[in-house]
Amino acid sequence: MPLGFFYRHLNAIECAVQNLVVSHFQRQCRCFIAVVLCAAIAPATLSAQSIDKDWVRDLQTTAVLNKNAAWGYWGSSPRRYSNWTSHTNRLIPVYIFGGNLNDYMGPHSLYRNEQQLRELYGELPQQTLNPQAEYLDQTDLYRLQLSAWKSGKKKYIFLLIADGMDWQTTQAAAIYRSGGQIYREGRGNGMAIQDYKNADTDFGWMVTSASHASVKIDINAQRVLSADAEMTGGYNAELGGNVPWANGASQEYLMGQTKPWKHLVTDSASSASSMTAGLKTYNSAINVDVQGREIEPIARQVQAAGWSIGVVTSVPISHATPACAYSNNVDRDDYQDLTRDLLGIPSAFRHTTPLTGVDVLIGCGWGEHRSDDRGGQGNNFVPGNRYLAETDRQLLIQSDSPYFLCERTSGMPGNQVLQNGVELSLANRRRLLGFFGTQGGHLPYRTADGDYRPTRGVVRMDQYTAADILENPTLPQMTRAALQVLDSRKDQGIWLMVESGDVDWANHNNNIDDSIGAVLSFDEAFLEIVHWIESKNVWDESLVIVTADHGHGLILTDPTVFSAPSDSSATHELNARSIIVDDQ
Repeated sequence: MPLGFFYRHLNAIECAVQNLVVSHFQRQCRCFIAVVLCAAIAPATLSAQSIDKDWVRDLQTTAVLNKNAAWGYWGSSPRRYSNWTSHTNRLIPVYIFGGNLNDYMGPHSLYRNEQQLRELYGELPQQTLNPQAEYLDQTDLYRLQLSAWKSGKKKYIFLLIADGMDWQTTQAAAIYRSGGQIYREGRGNGMAIQDYKNADTDFGWMVTSASHASVKIDINAQRVLSADAEMTGGYNAELGGNVPWANGASQEYLMGQTKPWKHLVTDSASSASSMTAGLKTYNSAINVDVQGREIEPIARQVQAAGWSIGVVTSVPISHATPACAYSNNVDRDDYQDLTRDLLGIPSAFRHTTPLTGVDVLIGCGWGEHRSDDRGGQGNNFVPGNRYLAETDRQLLIQSDSPYFLCERTSGMPGNQVLQNGVELSLANRRRLLGFFGTQGGHLPYRTADGDYRPTRGVVRMDQYTAADILENPTLPQMTRAALQVLDSRKDQGIWLMVESGDVDWANHNNNIDDSIGAVLSFDEAFLEIVHWIESKNVWDESLVIVTADHGHGLILTDPTVFSAPSDSSATHELNARSIIVDDQ
């Protein structure tokens, strides 16, 4: 039987093996697969011509099976493909369009100023004051938005966050998209976020560390009881690097593992709060400070001035990043209450005075049900959908609801359902809630080649039905729909957040194929924003911020591997030796 049969069906074989209950039998099955594959190809190695056209998928599959890859690794050990699946303290790229970072970088970096650091962190963090700092802080992006609005010159502000998209993740995707334009420092090229030049543009990088690791909370009372004073934030450029492409002198430091002291690695809640509300806070906080006090995000400030507000995400509608666009909560896991804030419904944080609600909310979480989630969401959790309580959903479908709800529908193309929702929203002057997703609560992972056939990562392997693909829109389609509704309601201006949360989820899974696909989808969502601005001829009144909330642990030792399937490194990775599986 030809090798191609085994290799094309490896995904299904591996998935079946993962589902076996007895781990010993699983190991035997995986070894059997390896033996069959090796027998099929020995003694010859795979030629460039024999590599499957989906060669990034092949690289990922082989790296996981072999637990090693010549082109890179995740974590701190070059000999292992993965020894880290969480966030890091890396400096994160920032791309600006319609503005610049002159007031926040270089001589103006607050990391050169002791007093500003004390005000930012509540103390002077160890090894953080740096007279040569070029980088800004995440909170500067809040100040940039605030300044743009207060100046009266900007009426359209777009905050685009590819969750977990650090410089190395971007590099892999850009080289793949460009077909081989190799770069090793700076802004780079190959994707729209790097190459777009029809507006004033700037590039920089920022610190993402939070202020506190954790706090004790009372979720029902929405109170912070105490904060962890031992683990605090900061950034040591000697260990972490002065630029994001440096990889750092100590990967362990960036992973928050150095002793005797270490700087805190952020989560998405704290980092998003920094960008939307301008404060350093504890991990899991949604627009509250370390004492649990409410901080008003930029979106609510401009809404009070007559702007229309939108939030788009490829993951659940009330996950940390989209929630930080608008909500307040002492804990990011209180999903139903965070959604209530987004939709202007009384919540645990606001029993009697609900927020106004956003004008457009499009995201995922559809089909994710829990019979009991009170441990994370408090005593007011309603059994059923984890992110949109059924009692709240019933309010939304009433004839007098301010929202039109469109959601994943059996047998119906997702973009058609979404566009129908847009048309009905416009016709009836109602707000729009789009609710989609597949198993896990997110959009189907788009892989590097544009397909939806993920291979295994180090944690899991996702598989989709034809219905999953048909019945969900894409992130660019969601972005376009949001713009259509906001454009009709814009009044004094528009503020829109677009999040590609699946970049983060792919990187947690150490899956470079899923990661590249998610970044490219995000890049296309950026183009939807650009096309809208160009069609209205409003670049002079627009500010677009493109960034991420934190990094991961990818180290690319040979980025050229993503330039073409015939590259020698790719061929090297797909040989008989690399198929052998080490289960130790």
